[in-house]
Amino acid sequence: MSIDNSRSDKTRVRSIDALRGFDMFWIMGIGSVVVQVAAIEGTPFWTGLSAQFEHPYWNGFTLWDMIFPLFMFLSGISSPFSIDNQLKNGRSRKQILWKVIRRGLILILLGIIYNTKGIELRPLSDYRYASVLGKIGASYIFANIIYLYARPKAQAVWYWVLLIGYWLLLKFTSAPGYPPGNLTEAGNFASYFDRIILPGRLSRDIHDTVGLLCTITGVSTTLLGVITGNFLKKYPMSPIKKVFWFSIGGLGLILLGLLWGLDFPINKNLWSSSFTLLTGGISLLLFALFYYIIDVRGYYKWSFFFRVIGMNSIFIYISPIFINYFYIAKASLRWIGQLSGTYEVPVMGICTVFVSWLVLYFMYKKNIFIKV
Repeated sequence: MSIDNSRSDKTRVRSIDALRGFDMFWIMGIGSVVVQVAAIEGTPFWTGLSAQFEHPYWNGFTLWDMIFPLFMFLSGISSPFSIDNQLKNGRSRKQILWKVIRRGLILILLGIIYNTKGIELRPLSDYRYASVLGKIGASYIFANIIYLYARPKAQAVWYWVLLIGYWLLLKFTSAPGYPPGNLTEAGNFASYFDRIILPGRLSRDIHDTVGLLCTITGVSTTLLGVITGNFLKKYPMSPIKKVFWFSIGGLGLILLGLLWGLDFPINKNLWSSSFTLLTGGISLLLFALFYYIIDVRGYYKWSFFFRVIGMNSIFIYISPIFINYFYIAKASLRWIGQLSGTYEVPVMGICTVFVSWLVLYFMYKKNIFIKV
């Protein structure tokens, strides 16, 4: 990891940082606040809303499932800008490749540290090696290799080959004792593969929610972002027309994902091909909306709150291991919670998010941006 002291808001695509910050905002604690308010209110509205902030155990989809793929999609959008700038500055593809691999491996290592909740020596068999950051890192490596060495049309081919190949792999295989194509938690081949290949612990003993084989479609998620970023940066088309095609593409992917889900269920645990298309389509629509409002129409001041988060997204994800934001909020703002009566718990949740944002704001003002 490194500290980047440069900030050039005028040359950045502000909507990328804003949407990334919007994405991270929910896992900073606001999602938990919604669930806490629902527990107090108990009304059908709040109960239904809180259900959208929990992952389905197996098949199905909620809005909470969007957090992870949206982040991966946005990491892909940034790649053409970063890689092309390095090429322009004289770096060779080989040099960039090693930088990409190093960054991905650091994310994988940080994922293991995050799973362990800190730096702690344990027997190797006690670690959980698969992680959210590990999946981001591995997908980032392969998607960027494709961008470095494949033409735009070939990148699109890779996107679909990975999706179809993963579908065929799970359709014609299974765990021993199960019929081919079995997609239950115990019977699917991806879970079985993790049980026999992945060292250490799995998140669910017989299955890991971010296992090895689902990285195949994870690459497609990131690669869709790469393709989007490349289109945004290089195609000679007016911004408003790009918004139009982003929207059409997003709606098309959503429709295809729902149709594919009839045969290959929408499933975040397996990162199924239908899930990849559905979340990719929603990601495209969200980006089209943010890009239109912030970069095309120029209404960006309102997004400052989210951009502060988005420009230090890895830090805010990792830092709760080392910084107890709730303790700080409780020590300094507990009186606000006490004044809230029944709503003390969710109000303190909001105060915790506010404290963590202030830390990010301090870093922003000091031009401190933690990069991998």
